[in-house]
Amino acid sequence: MAENNITNEQNAEQQAPAAAAQETATTKAPVVETAHDDFDWSVDKRNVSSYSKDEKAKYDATYDNTFKVIEENGLLTGTVVGLTKTDVVINIGFKSDGLISLNEFRDLQGLKVGDEVEVLVVEKEDRDGNLHLSRKQARQQRAWEKIVEVYRTGEVVTGTVTSKTKGGLIVDVYGMETFLPGSQIDVKPVTDYDQFVSKTMEFKVVKVNEAIRNAVVSHKALIESDIEQQRVDIISKLEKGQVLEGTIKNITDFGAFIDLGGLDGLLYITDISWGRISHPSEVLQMDQKINVVVLDFDDEKKRISLGYKQLTPHPWDTLPAHITEGARVKGKVVNIEDYGAFLEILPGVEGLVHVSEISWASTPINAKEFFKLGEEYEAVVVTLSKDERKMSLSIKQLTEDPWATIETKFPLDSRHKGIVKNITPYGVFVELETGIGGMIHISDLSWIKRFNHPSEYTKVGSEIEVVILGIDKDNRKLSLGHKQIEEDPWNTFETIFPIGSVHEGTVVKKDEKGATVQLQYGLEAYSPARHLRTEDEKPINVEDVKEFMIIEFDRSEKRILVSHTRVWEQAKNEEKEAVAKERKADADKTRKAVKTIQSKVEKATLGDLGALAELREKLKQNEGDEKKGE
Repeated sequence: MAENNITNEQNAEQQAPAAAAQETATTKAPVVETAHDDFDWSVDKRNVSSYSKDEKAKYDATYDNTFKVIEENGLLTGTVVGLTKTDVVINIGFKSDGLISLNEFRDLQGLKVGDEVEVLVVEKEDRDGNLHLSRKQARQQRAWEKIVEVYRTGEVVTGTVTSKTKGGLIVDVYGMETFLPGSQIDVKPVTDYDQFVSKTMEFKVVKVNEAIRNAVVSHKALIESDIEQQRVDIISKLEKGQVLEGTIKNITDFGAFIDLGGLDGLLYITDISWGRISHPSEVLQMDQKINVVVLDFDDEKKRISLGYKQLTPHPWDTLPAHITEGARVKGKVVNIEDYGAFLEILPGVEGLVHVSEISWASTPINAKEFFKLGEEYEAVVVTLSKDERKMSLSIKQLTEDPWATIETKFPLDSRHKGIVKNITPYGVFVELETGIGGMIHISDLSWIKRFNHPSEYTKVGSEIEVVILGIDKDNRKLSLGHKQIEEDPWNTFETIFPIGSVHEGTVVKKDEKGATVQLQYGLEAYSPARHLRTEDEKPINVEDVKEFMIIEFDRSEKRILVSHTRVWEQAKNEEKEAVAKERKADADKTRKAVKTIQSKVEKATLGDLGALAELREKLKQNEGDEKKGE
């Protein structure tokens, strides 16, 4: 029918110019009637008549109404007019029908001819001239419009998790794939994403990107919304001291977070147990249900502080009767400070062992070196105050005070062996037995040598023999000596090194003021700088061996002064004295001879006078030499 109409229209359009030309010709020339003037020329050889203008307009309107306005990327409702093994034939009121792959209708069970479906016009004519339709793209377009709408309104949607992807899950919402980040699955951290695949859940669209048609959904947002409402309800009913039941949802180093049924509270580690614990996991476990008491809460910040230990009485209030002053107790080291260590006798009951109560020894003890966390010790309760919840303990009082019988065990002048425990610039601390010790002053280490520091003579850990020089029982101190083990050699040295005696010595140390000289028997002497001057004015250096004269010997101060200068000066003086003595002897001899001659001469002769003159001349010469020598 449509083809006939088109043919008639074409014939009418072809005949119209001819009719017009004929009419024009008729106007110009007179019409001559013939025998066939009554013939209907509008009838063609196929015996088909052309339409009039009114009829043509009527039929054109009827024809146009059979078609819809078709635009590419537009959504239309089509009717299934045919089904094949691979395709579905859809009529959308266009001049031709469209084909859509049967795969796009897998979600529709029992599809049949006459069913209406929504499709999207991809192309009105593809390269083959066919109408290109898509139900899948129509669903995506409609789904995207719905997703944008619910994003704006905040409406909750239902979707199905189809698969797992990097960082989250893929959710089918209205037939369109959306992304569910792992952090938006639940309020709790989720590690196993596979458990959510194929599950249908409610979501909230939290982000859309219209440029690339991408949407992000969140299930956590719905939970938080519900929790927020629950928080408001719970906080409005909270009171300090109220006991609530909760579930442990997270454990950290500083405490545990308790789920109170939509609202989290924090249980600090210090409020978990009356005793000291290093980590909450020592007492609590994940997902454990416990009763807690509300200690404090903040309406604005919505923070709740909880307590667990407060549900039980304080251990100090129920302290056993056998724990009294003087009682022996056992405890574990829970804290160490410079001044001592705290022992936990019972959970929440601690006592302090001060450093002065560790040992009877007077030597200082470092608590951090003596104690170790977790070790168990026995101690004696020295003081106890339940009101102040304080207890002092003593380890040393487990044994008898060794100072009570110090005079009996370590009498004066007795000899003992001990271990060097500490060395200071002024002396050596020696332990004779546990709790008993004393100090050897640096001056009591040796009779002979003088040390700049005791470490030049001994070291920590070495065994050393000592003599008890003094006992201070009140202050628990012993004065010890080491050199007193031997007799004082200075009694002998006084006879070996008298003042004026000369000895060979080696210079072992030298400075601007003088030099230290090593003499026999390991004895050291000191020579001032002015006494180090040599005869040839050459300097004396360390390790030089020279002769030295003893110029001072102080037995009480154990000090000897020597001089090298005096040695050669004295030699010179002795040489001068010898020459003078010899000359004096010659002079005395001459005088005696003169007296003898004079006594024998009775009468002087010329010869005798000559001899006498020679003797007088010689006598004068000797006297002159004596004066020169002096």
